[in-house]
Amino acid sequence: MADVIDYKIYGNDLQLVEVELDPREGVQAEVGTMTYMEQGIEMQTGMGGGGLTGGLFAGFKRMLTGESFFITTFANSGKRKARVGFAATSPGQIIPLDLPRLGGEFLCQKDAFLCAANGIDISVAFTKRIGTGFFGGEGFILQRLRGDGLAFVQAGGAIIEKRLAPGEVLRVDTGCLVAFSPSVNYDIQLVGGIKNMLFGGEGLFLAKMTGPGIVYIQSLPFSRLVDRITFPLQQQISALTGGQS
Repeated sequence: MADVIDYKIYGNDLQLVEVELDPREGVQAEVGTMTYMEQGIEMQTGMGGGGLTGGLFAGFKRMLTGESFFITTFANSGKRKARVGFAATSPGQIIPLDLPRLGGEFLCQKDAFLCAANGIDISVAFTKRIGTGFFGGEGFILQRLRGDGLAFVQAGGAIIEKRLAPGEVLRVDTGCLVAFSPSVNYDIQLVGGIKNMLFGGEGLFLAKMTGPGIVYIQSLPFSRLVDRITFPLQQQISALTGGQS
């Protein structure tokens, strides 16, 4: 059973979530996301999973998603409430996932998970279709959050929630997909039309999401943000150097 935690989210575009822990409560988080912790909070970094073998296996699976081999647990060992803060790793927003209200399970893209109440299981979820594996980009390997408590995910830019009815289809840029219900069918399809494929600028593939369920979308994934920053710089460098690399 997951710990019952209280929280507050600060900021608009560069957000931080502050988690309040009662004595003996804990929260687990991605390595390097902790911003501050009050007196009484103790941290312990491990591989997750049960025992040495289970921990190693969990660590290697996490590496497949692009995350750190380790995960850090912050526990309140004091006698009064204490708080610990976790910051998003890129400009954007943090959203809470109340897993009991979401059916006890949710899927998210790699790099989306930020932190969760102690007792939430964080594992790897491979997509079912081989086409998704070859062409899904960030969507090939997903993270599964399972339990009866709160988890927090982060995304770039604004986050949009879409509630799909049974059979309703939503096509999403693979990099813009943040998280979705396991009841949503996830597949990859080719962008139609030769001109769209060559000159559309949206990539060759889209994620096809078929309801029922909830889908969260981000307006500015980190990879797209990097491209928008580096491309003008590359143009300026090329102009200054006369096109010489």
